[in-house]
Amino acid sequence: MKTVIIFDHPYTATAGNNVPHHRSFLAALLQSVLAQLRVENNQIDLIDLHADGFNPVMSAADLTNWRRGRAIDPQVADYQQRLLAADRIIFMFPVWWEVMPAMTKGFLDKVYAKDQLYRADNMQTKLVKQPKIEIITTMSTPNWAYRLIFGAPLAKLLFRGTFLKTRLWHFKWHNFAQVEKKSPAKRAQLLNQFKL
Repeated sequence: MKTVIIFDHPYTATAGNNVPHHRSFLAALLQSVLAQLRVENNQIDLIDLHADGFNPVMSAADLTNWRRGRAIDPQVADYQQRLLAADRIIFMFPVWWEVMPAMTKGFLDKVYAKDQLYRADNMQTKLVKQPKIEIITTMSTPNWAYRLIFGAPLAKLLFRGTFLKTRLWHFKWHNFAQVEKKSPAKRAQLLNQFKL
C-alpha cells in the first residue's frame, strides 16, 4: 500500500525530537505514524510542505493555469502525480483559528485542481484508487467547544466541501485537543496509544 502524508508545520517534520523551541506534538505524531506504517510494510511518501518551500499563494498566473486545467508549476505537478498513486492520503496539520493553516489550504487550492485531480464537468475525482483519507490535527480549542460552539468547521470544509463533493468517500479524522495543557507523561501516553 502506498501512503502519501502531507505534513504542514512551520518547524517541519524534524520537530518531533523534543528539542526546546523547535518541537511539535504534531511532528511527534508523525514519527508514531511513520513507525506504524513501516511495521505494516507501507510504501511511505512524505510531503513536508514547509521543508519543500511550498508557496500556498495562488497568483494570477497560477489561476490562469488552474482554469485551463494545467499544472501550476513543476512542484504542483509532482505533488499531483504522487497523489494519483496513493492508496491512502494522510493530512497532518495544526488547527489555527478553527481551520487549517495557509499551507494546507493552498495545497488543496493549487494541487487538488480541476481537470488535474477532479473533472470540472461533474466534480468526479480522478484519484481512481479511491484512497482512504485521514486527517490528523492538533488544536488548543477543547473538542466540545470546537463541535458545539464553532460547529466543527473542518468537517464542513474538508469532508463535505472537498472530499464528498468530489466523491471521495473513505475518510477519518483524528484530533488531539489541548495537548499543550497535558503533562509530558500524558503526551507520551497519547503517542504510545495512537493507532491509525
